[in-house]
Amino acid sequence: MNRIIFSLLFIFTLFSCEKNTTNDVLPEVDVDTTIDLNLPSYLDLNTPTGWAVHNSNKVGVNGIIILNTGSTPTFKAFDLACPNFDCDKQLLFEGGLTLVCACDGEKYSILSGAPQTEGYKYFAREYRVTNNGNILRITNF
Repeated sequence: MNRIIFSLLFIFTLFSCEKNTTNDVLPEVDVDTTIDLNLPSYLDLNTPTGWAVHNSNKVGVNGIIILNTGSTPTFKAFDLACPNFDCDKQLLFEGGLTLVCACDGEKYSILSGAPQTEGYKYFAREYRVTNNGNILRITNF
């Protein structure tokens, strides 16, 4: 009897805290690219709050923005594709803590990719960033 109750509580807990961080609207693409922080186009990434756009060879769905979010440094990378239906424009970064969709003005957090307006459920697509000295590797695996 205890096993059944424990199993039911476990299943209930598993499904009660659902958070939709996936994006079913954007197509799945393979991402595996490197960035040399010594190159002139990426020098801003060496300072906290610095950022750069990486569009070479059409990386991601619509290019990638890389952000230095702290003094450690900590890097975040997001696809520039707006995660909304019927929008083929890029997300814009105008400083601060948000990315903005050029189609509808929806804002997304640069810390988690979460939508900042009620009613929107899709997150901005975030990629994994590993830092090996002056080389950043950005992947989706």
